[in-house]
Amino acid sequence: MQYFFEFLGLMAVFSIFIVVPGADFAVILRQSIVHGRRAAMMTGLGMGFSLLFHISYTILGLGLIVSKSLMLFAMIKWAGVAYLVYLGIKSFREPGFKVNEIEVTEEDRKPISALKCLGMGFITNALNPKLVLFFLSLFSTLVHHDTPALIQFSYGIGMATALVAWFVGVSTFFTVKPIRDRFIASGKWFNRITGAALVGFGFRLALARAAD
Repeated sequence: MQYFFEFLGLMAVFSIFIVVPGADFAVILRQSIVHGRRAAMMTGLGMGFSLLFHISYTILGLGLIVSKSLMLFAMIKWAGVAYLVYLGIKSFREPGFKVNEIEVTEEDRKPISALKCLGMGFITNALNPKLVLFFLSLFSTLVHHDTPALIQFSYGIGMATALVAWFVGVSTFFTVKPIRDRFIASGKWFNRITGAALVGFGFRLALARAAD
């Protein structure tokens, strides 16, 4: 039960974290508009595979950090809390989704292979600083360092599944124009709600750590 509640806490933050528009969201959005639903879904799947890459180096590196310096480990945790609050404030201030800025040329509309979509998704996610910071800081804040590596990796599988599911939903909705238009119209409030939630999670984590 300890690991179950730990996983729920992790997923609560991660679920809000992934829906905040960023580099991954922009790529999926462009793929759905330019190449269609299938290409966007395959790109999202590539991002899910990349998430397993993030979780792997986090589990290996986290054990090394804890064994070398508890102070460094604590600094990483607080950096995660600060980043969560920063990201929330940034999201809260965003005006909305800038779909109209996506330019589509005839070159863009050429067919794209599933393998290329997978690779694009993997690379985009692997190099996304938002995900790197999440796993190097927030993951260590939310998951106790004594949690077995196999359990931590199972958390990563759950997170990767959630990420792919979210982008499958985005791919589906953004290929249906009426739904896409309605979603874009509510972009400002969507950003405000997710931003406020991230700030709330950040303060909650900060208070919990201060009480330890």
